[in-house]
Amino acid sequence: MALDPQVKALLDLFRDQPPIQTLPVHVVRRAYTQRSLEMFPAVPGPAAEDRTIDGPAGRLRLRVYRPPAAGTAAGEPAAVAEGRATDGLPLIVFFHGGGWVVCDLDTHDTMCRRLCLGAHAVVVSVDYRLAPEQRFPAAPDDCLAATRWAVAHAAALGADASRVFVAGDSAGGNLAAVVAMRLRDEGGPVPIGQVLVYPVTAHYAAGMPSYEACAEGYGLTRDAMVWFWDAYLGQPTDVAAGVHPHAAPLLAADLRGLPPAIVLTAQYDVLRDEGEAFGDRLRQAGVSTVVRRYDGLHHGFLSWVHAIDRASDAMQEVCSWIRANAART
Repeated sequence: MALDPQVKALLDLFRDQPPIQTLPVHVVRRAYTQRSLEMFPAVPGPAAEDRTIDGPAGRLRLRVYRPPAAGTAAGEPAAVAEGRATDGLPLIVFFHGGGWVVCDLDTHDTMCRRLCLGAHAVVVSVDYRLAPEQRFPAAPDDCLAATRWAVAHAAALGADASRVFVAGDSAGGNLAAVVAMRLRDEGGPVPIGQVLVYPVTAHYAAGMPSYEACAEGYGLTRDAMVWFWDAYLGQPTDVAAGVHPHAAPLLAADLRGLPPAIVLTAQYDVLRDEGEAFGDRLRQAGVSTVVRRYDGLHHGFLSWVHAIDRASDAMQEVCSWIRANAART
């Protein structure tokens, strides 16, 4: 399928920007935050509260979103709405993308608000430590600790500790998959679902075909992913020594016993093939998994619900999946 015209129009806006790997990290971070504030429209409705908790290496910032108390989400079964009064809302612990190097609570504020409203869930967004200042495993350690905190405090947040999802986009999808594995292996609590939106699951040295097919011209580039990975793991990356599966979950030896998953990928994305490969491995391990490729779209599309029609379809699919899985418990 050809590149979606709405995607092309967006990409054309950024054609003349220098490649992010040629800029200082602080400049890239400022640019991402500024762009999100300028280009992502406000999403009214959820109540948002910033909190700080004790993390593995100091204070860890979170942002908690709650949907309006009255009414139900579009398409929400009546039984779920009735159960909210006694059981609390589903809880989504969200990890933002940005290659483990850029982005923060503000860049993904709009996405979290849409998830909160669409899934009618409490969303806890995690401001984990970033590379290169804090390299692997700082980010997954923070995300694991934040998930455990959110579950332990679910009742106070108005959420149901038995209906917890981990979610993220890009590097955040990587962190959601890794947190799900670590919760399975390190004493729980095990979520009931994982939402992996165009996730990073393999190191660039894995040689995925989409790294060549989508190397340039679609926003996220192959060279940018090399820069992100080297910042995350440290340079030079000793690929011969192997990459830990808590950095590249596609390398995990055993995916059995993980929670159900929805994996979204984009046709024009360097990460397309590794996301789909991870979804296939989850299925082979007996994990109930939906893998959905959005043809014509590019990496990052879920941030552009207001500008790309099919991105809105994807957000609705994610929220419907969360609601359906929350209703089964």
